[in-house]
Amino acid sequence: MELRHLRYFIAVAEELNFTKAALRLYTAQPSLSQQIKDLEDEIGVPLLYRTKRKVELTEEGQVFLEQARLTIAQADKAVAMTRQIAKSKQQLLRIGFVPVVEMKIFPYVLPNLRVQNRDLKIELLSLNNSDQSKMLKKGEIDIAFTRQNLFSDEIESQFVLREPLIFLLPKDHPLAKYDRIPVKELDGIDFIIPSEQQSQTLNKIILDFAKYHQINLNIVQTADNILFNINSIGMNLGCTFLPGYIAPLTMNNTVIRPLDVELPSIDLFASYRKSTNSEGVKKFMDLLSSVFYLDINRN
Repeated sequence: MELRHLRYFIAVAEELNFTKAALRLYTAQPSLSQQIKDLEDEIGVPLLYRTKRKVELTEEGQVFLEQARLTIAQADKAVAMTRQIAKSKQQLLRIGFVPVVEMKIFPYVLPNLRVQNRDLKIELLSLNNSDQSKMLKKGEIDIAFTRQNLFSDEIESQFVLREPLIFLLPKDHPLAKYDRIPVKELDGIDFIIPSEQQSQTLNKIILDFAKYHQINLNIVQTADNILFNINSIGMNLGCTFLPGYIAPLTMNNTVIRPLDVELPSIDLFASYRKSTNSEGVKKFMDLLSSVFYLDINRN
């Protein structure tokens, strides 16, 4: 038994005329008669009295009509609710991001996105790279801004920007006297660096830089967020390497000094699921592309 059998029966029961019911259903009368017969055969009882002059419901047919109407109504409700959920998802854009995005990306993209798409609800989630990667794969966020290229068979990843690191130290630190600090002077001095758990990419870049230049960083503290990292320098706990975007956030008792070697850079990627049909994702990425040069799958 299929829903169409119920719809056919309801039409015949309401019209009490096979010809009128067939016209209402846009089907041929012989086909409709066969569908009703198949339905009665499956149920095992007659639902209609048929004569050449009239069609009437049997007692069983009256009970079946009531329940058939309820079933169709419930099926229609299920379809409507499912479509409504799909529509609401289309109007919700969930974006995961690392701190740089708040300063370098959102101010240049979100205002226009909101103006052009007033029905689009935007949910912003500050998350580390690892959490974003997991949530993107599960469909719990629609776009991820990470320091890692998440490109895979399922994920599209686009390069957004690259920024150099800066060297931040306390204003009264012995190395602050240099206009350009010799990299070898960093050997053995106290450092606070981003933790591997929260900032795996940045942590690795710093450690690789130290290894390449054969300097030993005396890591006295790891920081779980950028603000703590900056404040630690202000409290004279040590020095640090951080992405250039934090320069405006530094404190009066800290200074930024260049080294006599080029500092490494760190990248930012925007990623989304290849299978997405979200209009919000498309509109956001189109706007992002109009502001930044996006290079797909850049390594």
